[in-house]
Amino acid sequence: MSRAEHRPGSPEQASDSAASAAGHPVLDDKGIRRALMRIAHEILERNEDPESLYLVAIPNGGVPLARQLASNLREISGVEVVVGILDTTLYRDDLMRTGERPSLRATEMPSAVDERVVVLVDDVVKTGRTIRAAMDALMDFGRPRMVQVVGLVDRGHRELPIKLDYVGKNLPTSPGEVVRLQGAGGGLEPPLEVVVVGSEGEA
Repeated sequence: MSRAEHRPGSPEQASDSAASAAGHPVLDDKGIRRALMRIAHEILERNEDPESLYLVAIPNGGVPLARQLASNLREISGVEVVVGILDTTLYRDDLMRTGERPSLRATEMPSAVDERVVVLVDDVVKTGRTIRAAMDALMDFGRPRMVQVVGLVDRGHRELPIKLDYVGKNLPTSPGEVVRLQGAGGGLEPPLEVVVVGSEGEA
């Protein structure tokens, strides 16, 4: 047996399996922060009145991203931008198809969205169905003047005609791969990274 070969069940193979399960990093914490600062500048360039902005995070990954964007916007413009959290689960149009009983997540909307420029923030965008569901859910909180969309990672593979206004990274992937935002401890606490793993998923 050559040095390049490993016996089944060897420590080398166990290490390889663990690395595969953890995912292949494609964007580290520094890259994420750099992308969010660039996006904050783009948002302010596009919207002359920062006080009209209302960041709405799509849980779970969109929450830390929206909070970092709000911090960046405050740093650049001096304006404290409102941040809300909007669960889209019950607005998904594919619930009947999957047959699953979804777990509901927190919705925290500090105020109505009437006449505000709502910026939806999601971590990884694929089919567009989550963004569409978020737009439908927003209507329960008023009528925004405009809705814009931030995606930290855009995978493509759209099933609905959803366009992102601000993109951190375009990432070509195969449909069966999963791209996720995760923290060092497995949750969503910084430092954050975006990894690619090998099982089916949609967003």
